[in-house]
Amino acid sequence: MTTWPRADGVATDGGDSARERLRRWRLVLGGDQADGTGCALSGRDAAMDGTLAALYGKGDKPPSGRERSAGLGASAPSVARWLGDIRTYFPSSVVQVMQRDAIERLGLAALLLEPEMLEAVEADVHLVGTLLSLNKAMPETTKETARAVVRKVVEDLERRLATRTRATLTGALDRSVRINRPRHHDIDWNRTIAANLKHYLPEYRAVVPERLIGYGRAAQSVKKEVVLCIDQSGSMAASVVYASVFGAVLASMRSISTRLVVFDTAVVDLTDQLDDPVDVLFGTQLGGGTDINRALAHCQSHITRPAETVVVLISDLYEGGIRDEMLKRVAAMKASGVQFVALLALSDEGAPAYDREHAAALAALGAPAFACTPDLFPEVMAAAIEKRPLPIPDTV
Repeated sequence: MTTWPRADGVATDGGDSARERLRRWRLVLGGDQADGTGCALSGRDAAMDGTLAALYGKGDKPPSGRERSAGLGASAPSVARWLGDIRTYFPSSVVQVMQRDAIERLGLAALLLEPEMLEAVEADVHLVGTLLSLNKAMPETTKETARAVVRKVVEDLERRLATRTRATLTGALDRSVRINRPRHHDIDWNRTIAANLKHYLPEYRAVVPERLIGYGRAAQSVKKEVVLCIDQSGSMAASVVYASVFGAVLASMRSISTRLVVFDTAVVDLTDQLDDPVDVLFGTQLGGGTDINRALAHCQSHITRPAETVVVLISDLYEGGIRDEMLKRVAAMKASGVQFVALLALSDEGAPAYDREHAAALAALGAPAFACTPDLFPEVMAAAIEKRPLPIPDTV
């Protein structure tokens, strides 16, 4: 049941009196003459209404021209106070939505270049994407504050994602190494039974295995090669953030050799910065065109053990380069033994916009393209490492 803050700070539930329902409608409708509630606000409610009016009080369409700063004023201190107010009155999830709306509706992108604003902002993946897109225009006085904001988000993501990713992929690496004289607890029963079906004894209704197939334990010298090839066009901002964090996590695993490449119309190899995902993110340049073929050519040139390599292309597939060459390159990598994974997005943002023709062409090559959430990514990588079907979401 939804809980709403009351003027006295005490939470009330949805079954309260008609007066409480009027209060809620008054906050939703904004208090213009047409709201019809006849309900006046005071104290905390009035302050909360003021923060909403500053952002949403100019109608349904985003204001333009000088109206863009209407409710918040033009100065960074005013915006910083507003950001502090919304954190006082609303939960973090709502604060993040309001921040994104403020950036879009009120033209606050330029104000994100102010240290005072950055110190007040509620950091999330979307804000990091905005900061990265403004990186080249950011004054030196702001860059350290911006890095601190980005680092906070990255560290939060690493805490949430790293342990499960390492555990999932360590298990996948162990299972990807097969041995024929396993100990009992290392026997792969599915493969053992399949390999010994010809030894089925009808009178005993049992399979008598002559050959056991088991999971090996991956030694530190046994490595898989993982190449993350990330589209850094503006629409892929959240994916770039998540992919950089995962790249750092993979690079920390001694059984995996990780390469990270970002691209638009140019290709930048950021592998030597993988020990710090913040450096990786500030090495990106969100925006610009897209040349997937050129990026894949760079990745392909660094593959030395194709049968042990997983290439992950993270892109909406809007190709600005040579389409046919891109598809030929993917087909050649797959024919050589490379496990090729195409992710239309690596984020929590739902179904992305993408080039459906290119996605269908990749699927015809045996490389289905689908959107992936950060929580699903470890399972996708584990399946690719073990060379088993990918766990493609039903919604794709």
